[in-house]
Amino acid sequence: MANINNRMMELGKVRSVIRETFEYGNKRAKEIGRENVYDFSLGNPSVPTPEIVDKEMVNLINDNTVAVHGYTSAQGAEPTRIAIAQDINRRFSAGVTKDDIYMTCGAAASLTISISALCNKGDEIIAIAPFFPEYRVFVESAGAKLVVVPADTENFQINFKELSRLITPKTKGIIINTPNNPTGVVFSENTINRLCDILREKSKEFGNPVYLITDEPYRELVYDTDAKVPYLINCYDHTLVCYSYSKSLSLPGDRIGYIVVSNKMPEHEDIYAAVCGAGRALGFVCAPSIMQRAILPALGKTSDLSVYKKNRDLLYESLTKMGYTCVHPDGAFYLFVKSPVPDASEFCLKAREYDILLVPSDSFGCTGYVRIAYCVTTEMIQRSLPAFEKLAESYGL
Repeated sequence: MANINNRMMELGKVRSVIRETFEYGNKRAKEIGRENVYDFSLGNPSVPTPEIVDKEMVNLINDNTVAVHGYTSAQGAEPTRIAIAQDINRRFSAGVTKDDIYMTCGAAASLTISISALCNKGDEIIAIAPFFPEYRVFVESAGAKLVVVPADTENFQINFKELSRLITPKTKGIIINTPNNPTGVVFSENTINRLCDILREKSKEFGNPVYLITDEPYRELVYDTDAKVPYLINCYDHTLVCYSYSKSLSLPGDRIGYIVVSNKMPEHEDIYAAVCGAGRALGFVCAPSIMQRAILPALGKTSDLSVYKKNRDLLYESLTKMGYTCVHPDGAFYLFVKSPVPDASEFCLKAREYDILLVPSDSFGCTGYVRIAYCVTTEMIQRSLPAFEKLAESYGL
C-alpha cells in the first residue's frame, strides 16, 4: 500500500451517489438509447446560457489580448468585483464594496474557502438536513466536524429545537441553503428571522460570533411570488455569502462565483484576509479570467427560468395524482418525493427497472425520500410519466 492520504484515496475511489447514478445512466443509455433512460440524477441546468454571455465570450476570444487569458489579481479582477458589488447593492441595498468580494471557481470553491478560512481543528460547522452531501467533505477536509440538525419533515423549514441544542461553544458556523437542494423549499421570512435571533443570542452567550455561511447558487430560481429570499447580510452581520452563476446563468462547467464577506462584522478585515489566505492555501487564487469578464454584461440577468417552473408544475401535479407524496418546491429545480418504502435506496433500485434514475436521500442527511432533478427537457418528463405510473402501480399507490 502506498504511503498516501487514505482519506483522499477513499474520496477518489467512491463516487457520490449522485455521480454514481449519473454514470449508471450513461452506461444504460449506450445499451437502450438515451431517449429510453429517464435520468433525473444530476443538477445540470438544461436551459441555454443567455445569448449575451455567449456573445461576450466570442468577443473576448476574438480580441485575443493577453489580458483575456492572463492572471487577474488573486482575489479577482477589480472591474469585476466593482461591477458585482454595484449589482448586489442595486438589488439588495447591502452596502457591499469590491473589497468584500473574492472571486471563486464556483460555489464549491466558495464554500471550501469560507469553511477553511473560519475553522480550526476541532471546530464544528452545523448543516440543516436535508443538505448537499459534499458539505461533509468540505467541512471534514478543513479539520472540522459536521454537526447535522435533523430534518423538519413536516414543512422542511428548520428544526429549531434541535438547532438550539446543537449550537455549542465549539460551533464556528452554520451553513444554510435556500432555495434548498434537495427539497426546493425556500426558508420563510419567519424562519430566517428566528435563525438570526438564535445566532445573535448564542454569539453573545459564548462571547464569539457564530458565522452564517449562506450557499446561494439557486437564489434566482424562485417560482412563486410569495416565496422571498432575503439577502442574509442585511439580516445578520456575521455572514459570508457563497454564490455561483452555475444555475442562474447555466454556467456550471465554467466554474465562476464569488464570496462576499459582510463588512458589517467588526473583524471584517481579518476574515477577508483569512478568505484570501484560504484561497491561496487551497490553490484557488485567480478564478477563470475569461469568465470574470464574460459574466459582466449579464449581471442581474438569468437564463429562461420559466422552463423550470413548467417542469416543476408538470412533474409535481402528475406525481401527486399518481399517489406519490411530494414536497412542494418553491425554488431550485428539485422535487423531494417520499419513498413508498422505508429504504429509499431500495425504491431507487426498483425505479431502475423502469429506467427511472432517482437519487436516494440518505446522503442528504434525511432518510426515506428521493430527489428528482427536473432540470431536464419537458419532453423527457412527459415521456417518463408512463414509467412513473407503472412504478406507482407496483407499490399499489
